[in-house]
Amino acid sequence: MYTAKGQLDRSSLIKQYQPLVRRLAHHMMAKLPPSVDVEDLIQVGLIGLSDALSRYEASQGVQFETFATQRIRGAMLDELRENDWMSRGSRKSQKEIESAVRKLEHKFGRSPSESEIATELGMKLADYQALLSKVRGTQLVYLEDMASHDDDDGYLDRHSVDKDADPMNLLRNQRLRESLVEAIKALPEREQYIMSMYYEHDMNLKEIAAVLEVTESRICQLHSQAIARLRAKMRSH
Repeated sequence: MYTAKGQLDRSSLIKQYQPLVRRLAHHMMAKLPPSVDVEDLIQVGLIGLSDALSRYEASQGVQFETFATQRIRGAMLDELRENDWMSRGSRKSQKEIESAVRKLEHKFGRSPSESEIATELGMKLADYQALLSKVRGTQLVYLEDMASHDDDDGYLDRHSVDKDADPMNLLRNQRLRESLVEAIKALPEREQYIMSMYYEHDMNLKEIAAVLEVTESRICQLHSQAIARLRAKMRSH
């Protein structure tokens, strides 16, 4: 879109790509604690969109939406890093869940149920489900996280946008890709559906909840549990 003077019409482009910003913000919320306000992420994302409009050059051979998506996500991650949203307590809880999952899988030779995991952790089922909601921000699978066991590294620093830390680069490792596919196939059926809708079809938690006819908070719990299972398997890999 251009003005009468042949310049990019920034106002029209920002309006056109606002739905992209909102979609990226809502998609990211599944990975973040409830304390993060989605509207704050959207505002930061709009700043990233504006920055993308200033920096984009068609001669780079990259479509604008692809370029803008990276800038928008980068702006959101910078904001989250600055506000230090992930606590050590949440990371500790995440590891305890993963450890329980690994122990029970070895014991039963199958994926353990929620109640079995809760029992292993010495918790009531309701308390375990509440914990899943609490630690959701620490449980998104990033494949570069599987390549390192250095717990002192900053989580967002390990997952910021750069070429060497791009999860897709690691996915090109065939053995790792095959292991991830097998791990997903081993998930309980409903958790497989959630992973497929979220990562393959780019649906947010509210949309998935509508499809499965459960609450959004329940989808958040199941998503976190699925990720804990995958992380446990991939760490073993």
